[in-house]
Amino acid sequence: MKNVYENEMKLEFSSKSNNESFARITVAAFATQLDPTVEELADIKTAVSEAVTNCIIHGYEDKEGIIKIECRLFANSIEIEISDNGKGIEDIEKARQALYTSKSDLERSGMGFTIMESFMDEVKVESVVGIGTKVTMKKMIKVNNEIEVNEVKL
Repeated sequence: MKNVYENEMKLEFSSKSNNESFARITVAAFATQLDPTVEELADIKTAVSEAVTNCIIHGYEDKEGIIKIECRLFANSIEIEISDNGKGIEDIEKARQALYTSKSDLERSGMGFTIMESFMDEVKVESVVGIGTKVTMKKMIKVNNEIEVNEVKL
């Protein structure tokens, strides 16, 4: 039986580079319902930024298209799907290697997937050439320990 999520949101926007920060901030705002730490929120924002940038730079290249984000909140985690209908990835394993880039002329570092994997707990990449790519990321949010209040006796 699949886990039942507690909340979800869907977002679609044009593959313009100035929408990358919009996507990052929107997902972060949605994630705040889980009361993440500042570090956990920064991890989510960084991973979303990398995935959206990949859609813009690699998926659509010089064309404009639509990027879709779906987020689901569970009791102590967030699942984020970021997809495009771009050109797709020919060799996912090669693309996931650190320092590999198909855009060396644009001074790309080739660290997008590596960064996503280091900041998120799970990263799954699905892609079909000519159809598009979907990156699904999951981040566990630590349950904040409740602070015990010492009773003061008068």
